[in-house]
Amino acid sequence: MKKTILLFLLFAVFTGVRAQTTQTIRGKVADKESKYGLVGVAVALYKDSALIGGATTDANGNYRIGNVEPGRYNLRARYLGYAPFEMKNLVVNAGKEPIINIDLEEMAMKVDEVEVVANKKEGTINEMTSVSGRTFSVEETNRYAGSRGDPARMASNFAGVQGADDSRNDIVVRGNSPMGVLWRLEGVDIPNPNHFAIEGTTGGPVSILNNKVLDNSDFMTGAFPAEYGNSIAGVFDLRMRNGNNEKHEFTGQFGFLGTELTAEGPISREKRSSYMVNYRYSTLKLFESLNIPIGTGAVPKYQDGAFKLNFPTKKGANISLFGVGGASKIAIIVSDYTELTEEFYGEGNRDQYFNTNMAVTGAVYAKSLNENTYLRMVAAYSHKGSSAHHFLVWRDTAFGIDSITEKMGYKNTEDKYSYNLTLTRKFGSRGTLKAGVFSSYFNYFLIDSNRSEITYQFYNRQDYSGGTFLVQPFAQYKYKITDNLVLNAGVHGQYYGLNENSLAIEPRAGLRWTPAPRHTLSLGYGMHSQVLPSYIYYMHLPSNTKPYYLHNEKLGFTKSSHYVFSYDWSIAENLRLKMETYYQNLWDVPVDNKPSSFSALNQGTGFSRFFPDTLVNEGTGRNYGVEVTIEKFFSKGYLFMLTGSFYDARYKGSDGIERNSDFNGKYAANLLFAKEIKLGDRQSLQIGTKITTSGGRWYTPIDTAASRIESDEVYIDSLRNSLQLPDYFRIDAKINWKMNAKKKKITHEIGLDLINVTARENILAITYSPNPTKPSENPLHEQYQLGFLPLFYYSIDF
Repeated sequence: MKKTILLFLLFAVFTGVRAQTTQTIRGKVADKESKYGLVGVAVALYKDSALIGGATTDANGNYRIGNVEPGRYNLRARYLGYAPFEMKNLVVNAGKEPIINIDLEEMAMKVDEVEVVANKKEGTINEMTSVSGRTFSVEETNRYAGSRGDPARMASNFAGVQGADDSRNDIVVRGNSPMGVLWRLEGVDIPNPNHFAIEGTTGGPVSILNNKVLDNSDFMTGAFPAEYGNSIAGVFDLRMRNGNNEKHEFTGQFGFLGTELTAEGPISREKRSSYMVNYRYSTLKLFESLNIPIGTGAVPKYQDGAFKLNFPTKKGANISLFGVGGASKIAIIVSDYTELTEEFYGEGNRDQYFNTNMAVTGAVYAKSLNENTYLRMVAAYSHKGSSAHHFLVWRDTAFGIDSITEKMGYKNTEDKYSYNLTLTRKFGSRGTLKAGVFSSYFNYFLIDSNRSEITYQFYNRQDYSGGTFLVQPFAQYKYKITDNLVLNAGVHGQYYGLNENSLAIEPRAGLRWTPAPRHTLSLGYGMHSQVLPSYIYYMHLPSNTKPYYLHNEKLGFTKSSHYVFSYDWSIAENLRLKMETYYQNLWDVPVDNKPSSFSALNQGTGFSRFFPDTLVNEGTGRNYGVEVTIEKFFSKGYLFMLTGSFYDARYKGSDGIERNSDFNGKYAANLLFAKEIKLGDRQSLQIGTKITTSGGRWYTPIDTAASRIESDEVYIDSLRNSLQLPDYFRIDAKINWKMNAKKKKITHEIGLDLINVTARENILAITYSPNPTKPSENPLHEQYQLGFLPLFYYSIDF
C-alpha cells in the first residue's frame, strides 16, 4: 500500500512538472563591430523587476537560460567596458524556442563615467546610422493593426512614411516616389520582393517576404550610411534568422492571404548546423480549386517560399545558404461580364493576363578574423520577370460584345549576378572602419509591342537583349570622440556601365550627441543617386524598323542631397518623443527634352509602366518637412504610437514650372494602440487599432476627347497636378487570441485584421471609363481604395 501511495505521489509530481511547460532562452553575445564572441558576459532575465534566471557566456560567447515559463520578460546583458544592453518585452511562447543574439558596443571610456544603455527599440542594427533609422522586429509586423505581417505596410506607421494605394504596399517616404526605395536581404540588393510587381515599382499587393523567416531588421528614411546606394528615398535592410540548431520546430498557418508551413531544426547537432524552410500558397486559389465560391472570377494565384541553411565551421567562420522566391498570375476577363458592374470601371474595357516571378539565392561567408576584424562576403543570383497580354473589348449599346482586339503584350526578364565584400576593422575602443564593394552584373531580355488605335498597327517599344554592370565601393569611419559624442563619415561610389554619364561620388556624414542621459541630438548629411528602371534605358520610340534607336540609353542618375536634424527625448522608461526635420534637394531628374510637365519623380506606383519620349537629366525637385513621434513601448499591458509629418514636395519639369509632386499630400498622421489582456497564465487576448489620415494626392485633368480617340486616358499636360483629391481617412482594427498549451510545447493563435472598419470610400484616382450602354454619360469616374476587408488567420507553433 505504501509503495502504491509513493508511486502515485511520484506520478503526480511528474505530471505537475510536465504540466508546467517551459522554454529555454539562448543565443550568442558578440562585439557589435567585430562580431567576435565575448566571454564571461552576465546575461539576466527579469519579469517586471524580479530576477527569473541568468547565465554567463562561454568561451564562444554562447549563453543559455532554462526553465522559462511562457510570458513577457526583459533580457539584460552587462560586460565590463561595454554599454549595458536591455531587450524589453521578450515574448516567450510554448511552441517556439527564442534564440536571442546580442551585440554589445564597446565604450570609449572604461570607467563608470557614462551610463549608456543599448535598447533594441532605439537606433539601428547598422552601427554607422546617425539619423532617420529604426530597427523593427517580426513581432511589430504582426502587432500593428493593418500591417498584415508585411514589412512595408508596417513601415507606413512610422513618421514620414505613408502608403500610396490600399491595394498595394508601395510606400511614400518624405514625399518621394516609391520607386526610390531599396530592398536589401542578407547583405545583397534584391528585386522588388512582391507578387504582381510591375517594372519600375518597389511594391505590390502581396509581399513575397514572409515574416516568419525574418530576423530583426533596419528601416531608414534619409541620409543613409555609406554602404547603401542606388536609392534616394528609403532602405529596407532585412536579415533572415537561422533555424533552431538543437531541435525541430514547425509552424502551420491558414489565413486569407495564404496557407503555409514553416519547418526548422538541426542538420547536425554536433556541428551546430541548421535548416529553415517556408512555403505558402494562395488560399483563394485553393478555395477555387475546391469549388468554393469566393465572389470574383479574377482569382489571384501566387506561391512563395524561403530557405536558409547555416553551417558554422571548426575555425570560427560561418557559411550560410539562403533563398527567397515567388510566382504569381492573374487573369481579369471582363469579356465574361454580362452586365455593367463597379469592377468595369478603371481598365474595365480590356481582358488582362498578367504573370510575375522573382527569386534570389546566395551564399554568405562570415568570419571574425580576430578580436578587431570581421570579414563578410556574399555571392548571389537573382531573377525577376513579368509578362502581360491585353485585349480590348468593344461593346455595343446593349453591352453585348462587338469585337475583341489585341492591344498590348510584353515580356521582361532580368538576371543579376552579385558579389559583395565588406571588411570591418576596429581601432581601439573609439574607432571603427567599415569598407567594401558591392558589384552586380545584369542580363536583360526585354520585348514589348503596343497597338495604335489610330493606325490599327502594332509597334515595337522594346526589343533588347544584353547586359551591363553596377559597381558600388564604399568606406565609412565611426569615431567616438566620447561615448556621448559619435562621428560617422564616409563616401559611396556608384558606376553604372551603360554610359559615361552614370558615375557618382557621394559623401556621407553624421554626428550624434547625448548632452544628458535622456536627450540625444543628431545631424545627418548624405548625397544619394539612383539608376532608372532598366526598361527605360532600353526602350525605343514606337517603330517596326530595325535597328532601333535607344533614345534614353545615355541618361545619368537621379541625384539628391539629404540634410537631417533629429532630437530624441526619453521622457520616461517606456515613453519616447522623437522629432526630425529634413530638407532634400533633387537634381539631374529625368524630364522630357521638350517643354513638358513630365518628371520621373512622379512615377513608380500602381499597375502601369510609363513610356516617355526622349528624356534628359535637367529636372529638379525639393522636399522638406517636420516629423514627430510619441511612442509608449509595451508596458503595463499596452502600447501606443502617435506619428505626424508635415511636408512639402515639389518638382520642376522641362517647362520650368514648379508644381506639387503626385505625392505631396502636405501631411500624414497615425495613431496606433494595442492592449494585451491576460486570460489566465497561458492565454491572452490582444486588441488594437490604427487611425490614419493624410492629405489627398494631386491629379491631372483628363482630356476626354483625346482619350476617346486613343481608347485610353490622355491628360491635359499644362494642368498637371492642378487638382487634389479629398483627404484620406481610415480606421483599422486587430484582435487575436493566443494560447500556450499546458502539457505540450504548442502555441495556438487566432487573429482577425479588420481593414477600413467604417468602409470609408477614399478616392484613389479619377479614371476614363465610358459606359458603352450610355455613350452620352460622363466617362470620368471615381476609382476608390479598398472598402471594408476582414482578414483572418490561424497559426500553430509546435
